[in-house]
Amino acid sequence: MPDPTSGLDPDRLSHLKAAIEADIAADRYFGAVVAVARHGVLGFAEPIGFGDQARTTPLAQDSVFSLFSLTKAFTNVLAFRAIELGQFALTTRVSDVIPEFRGGTRETVTFFHLLTHSSGLPPVWIPKPGMYIDRLDEIIAAICANIRSLEPPGERVHYSPLVHHALMGEAVRRCDPRGRSYRELLQDEVLTPLRMRDTAIGLRKDLAPRHIFPDFRGRPPQEHLGRNNLGPQGAFKEEHAEMPWVGGVSTVPDLLRFAEMLRLGGTLDGKRIVSPAMLELATRNWTGDKPNELYKGIAINHGWEPYPAYIGLGFGLRGDKVCPSLYGTLTSPRTFGNYGSGSTLFWVDPALDMTFVCLSAGVMQAAANIERFQRLSDIAVSAAL
Repeated sequence: MPDPTSGLDPDRLSHLKAAIEADIAADRYFGAVVAVARHGVLGFAEPIGFGDQARTTPLAQDSVFSLFSLTKAFTNVLAFRAIELGQFALTTRVSDVIPEFRGGTRETVTFFHLLTHSSGLPPVWIPKPGMYIDRLDEIIAAICANIRSLEPPGERVHYSPLVHHALMGEAVRRCDPRGRSYRELLQDEVLTPLRMRDTAIGLRKDLAPRHIFPDFRGRPPQEHLGRNNLGPQGAFKEEHAEMPWVGGVSTVPDLLRFAEMLRLGGTLDGKRIVSPAMLELATRNWTGDKPNELYKGIAINHGWEPYPAYIGLGFGLRGDKVCPSLYGTLTSPRTFGNYGSGSTLFWVDPALDMTFVCLSAGVMQAAANIERFQRLSDIAVSAAL
């Protein structure tokens, strides 16, 4: 239950709920589950609205959402762990860990380039048209066979929907001395220590009854095919899907624990996941004033001036400039987090000592989603006393 000692104004948090209810009434999205905490104390935690357009599925605190690219946050942490253990370095070439990736300019791509989305590789949603995406080994084989550099690494920032985090998921697997799969590594090293019992890679059978299947509102950006042929977005229903870039499912309470671990410097309830030194490095802006080419296009099409990418190591950052931001404009510059296509977001503001998590139903278009989360984030920050 929310705690009145959280250092958050309850009236402003009530306004946050009212703003979401107004969005739902205007049919911008179907519903959302939201948590806001400060100093580790929960100030707001509510399910609002529904999981479907027909309003037949009320959302609950334990509703399970497909995370889309917020999954990348888990892969980031596994990559950080591998770096801390000396299994590979930020400066290690990816082809030294995955030899099949050798050939041409891509041989010079390092893990730093993957984490900062500056690899020079094409930002593809799928490495081979029409393929199933639910098996990591098949995705890696298709990347190695089909994905070649467009330019030398480090020249531009272009968000990678799939390739970067698929390669990192494979790299942490190959470097594990116990030979565990990506799924097993995440379970053993992150989910179990953090007691994230409602989080999984692939739609675990016991979570399926609570799953809010992603509804792109008739405008899916691409297909996500799974081998059981469960529909054009069937990969999100596959129990054994292993997609380190997009395949996670979770709840708001679980993601709040993950975000709180990051806020506290990598340790929660005595379980150390990652080091403060790594998080200090990961939450700096490593892309300067370069734009994110994907969002540069979105900005231009929406009538905005292009703005800096503000990417750390795997995390998105608030940054210094006042510009469109999923993380709000009232948050501090070192605010960091991750998001998933039109629907999922968490951020941590180290200066305000504040955490925000929102998982929503009814996937929004990119620009509208940025505007939505910027507005909700700013309302949440305005509650800080």
